[in-house]
Amino acid sequence: MKWLLLGGAIAAEVTGTLTLRATVDHPGWIPVVIVAYCAAFALLAQTLRAGMHIGVAYGIWGASGVALVAVLGVVIFGETLGARAIIGIALIILGVVVVETGAKTVGAASEEQVL
Repeated sequence: MKWLLLGGAIAAEVTGTLTLRATVDHPGWIPVVIVAYCAAFALLAQTLRAGMHIGVAYGIWGASGVALVAVLGVVIFGETLGARAIIGIALIILGVVVVETGAKTVGAASEEQVL
């Protein structure tokens, strides 16, 4: 359930950011921006309540949002990504993987100490 909530938080945040970019040309998108960001934070809070660690949840939420917005900015708005930006996105993804695997290792070690 927590992964589904986090996926919803990511989708809402990406929607909010893309519609924020759309407000540059069409201010009518502003209500969508507000609703999407509110939904993103509400879903992120629910993800934490469901038991996901904040470092993992925030790391995945933030990094996924950055990567998706960058790629969708190219597709939707015709923006460009240089080689450095692509390398940066790859590093963000790698960082999320490291945080996720590190969180599982730390959690497993903590549980062993309790037992």
